[in-house]
Amino acid sequence: MDRRTFLTAAAAGLVAPRTASAPASVPASAPVSVPASSTTLRSDPFTLGVASGDPSADGFVLWTRLAVEPLSGDGRGGMPARDVEVDWQVATDERFSSVVRSGTATARPRDAHSVHVELDGLEPGRDYFYRFRSQGRLSPAARTRTTPAGESPLTFAVAACAHYEHGYYTAYRRLAEQEPDLVVFLGDYMYEYGPSGYTALAGRVRTHTPGKCATLADYRLRHAQYKSDHDLQAAHAVAPWLVAFDDHEVENNWAGPVSSTGAPGFARRRADAFRAYYENMPLRRASLQGAVLRINRRVSWGTLARFHLLDTRQFRDDQACLDGVRAGCDERLSDGRTLLGAAQWRWLEEGLSGSGARWNLLGQQILMAQRDYKIGPGREVNLDSWDGYAAERTRLLGSLSGTSNPVVLTGDAHMHHLADLKTDFDDPDSPVVARELVTSSIASDGDGYRDRTWIAEALQENPHISYIDQRRGYLMARLTRDELAVDFRTLDYISRRGARARTAHRLTIPAEPPRSAAGRAAPRHG
Repeated sequence: MDRRTFLTAAAAGLVAPRTASAPASVPASAPVSVPASSTTLRSDPFTLGVASGDPSADGFVLWTRLAVEPLSGDGRGGMPARDVEVDWQVATDERFSSVVRSGTATARPRDAHSVHVELDGLEPGRDYFYRFRSQGRLSPAARTRTTPAGESPLTFAVAACAHYEHGYYTAYRRLAEQEPDLVVFLGDYMYEYGPSGYTALAGRVRTHTPGKCATLADYRLRHAQYKSDHDLQAAHAVAPWLVAFDDHEVENNWAGPVSSTGAPGFARRRADAFRAYYENMPLRRASLQGAVLRINRRVSWGTLARFHLLDTRQFRDDQACLDGVRAGCDERLSDGRTLLGAAQWRWLEEGLSGSGARWNLLGQQILMAQRDYKIGPGREVNLDSWDGYAAERTRLLGSLSGTSNPVVLTGDAHMHHLADLKTDFDDPDSPVVARELVTSSIASDGDGYRDRTWIAEALQENPHISYIDQRRGYLMARLTRDELAVDFRTLDYISRRGARARTAHRLTIPAEPPRSAAGRAAPRHG
């Protein structure tokens, strides 16, 4: 089985088929023990698939979560209230004839029987294949990758916003079929709404588990429902992921310690949502720090690129002017308002100034470019985005002007956007300090559409934005030393299965000349 055949089979769910009878065979070169209690689980515990994430030059995180009944109402996946041993293997080939690492982890009830295996000591810049085994059953096999040591090219996907009720996850399937080296997911992996919640632009294709998420059990159950989707499992099985949450993993439009609804007990609810998120994602153990879930982190792809993942929710001030969109809100312009928080701001500035990477990619959740939603005189902005924190945005863009080849990657908008980022968006002559690439949603807001009249008016109102597309989709990018080539991928529908993905728009961003002792090359002009 060659690599492409393996990946195609993995995406179709055909690698390491799961059975309820005899355990699948394991190569004699790397025996995996089966606990004496292997018959105590009544069915397959790997219903939520497997995943990997946060790669480094010598390792990555491997994840799975045992659940024999994913939609069990208590959020425990139908698992017994006891520890369960889980064996794992990492190999250099698809057949697992060359196993290079193996071991046993313990899936505990207090962690919703999730497993996070952090590996190091592997070779840089190569594919690895992994699988788990527990209770006599074998998980699907999947591919992951370590980061390179030098300037190896990188193919990566960018995705966000996957409301389960609004459509099928065909975009995940199409993403997996393109075999990226890395997937960057920028928030709203799951939605906290109860059934039929928020269907402003979409009919309900599937139904959420009962009730709005409010407790740890609720969040665990909702994550299990999402993870049960085979198209999502295929996307996880093809490459390591870098994940970051936005608002719906907790509550719509929450800000720091503040609930958008003013409901009591938000601190407890947020802590429960964070815990469930960690339990269901390929994150390192150090990311969960009590009631804080640290997702701002840096991941380098050799010397070619450095990803700076931001947290635009946990440390921000509350939204200005009390609502999400308003014209004439002077509070949003205040110098004292922060989106990132003081500690994260220092962390980001240090990372940008100290980066020796050829490209610097900021992965973050909300539209950074100024966006006027009002056609004609006057201005209306989304105060939940960077427009609600305009002074800090100006400072950040000033910092990017001294950074090697900065590009901002964004989710949340449910539309593709391509924008020039400037320190003064109202000045046509203000230099462009970076490009912002905004991915549409995987499923949120349903099939989508392409209103050419509305798009033309929006682009005229916002001349620094050059492309908008309201259809569902994702970004696929190819990064080399000399350029970043980006395909804006779209699907015509997701209300039924089987849609093709097409490249609706293509962009190439050339690298600037290397910085000299005299400083950075002159900023580009739009």
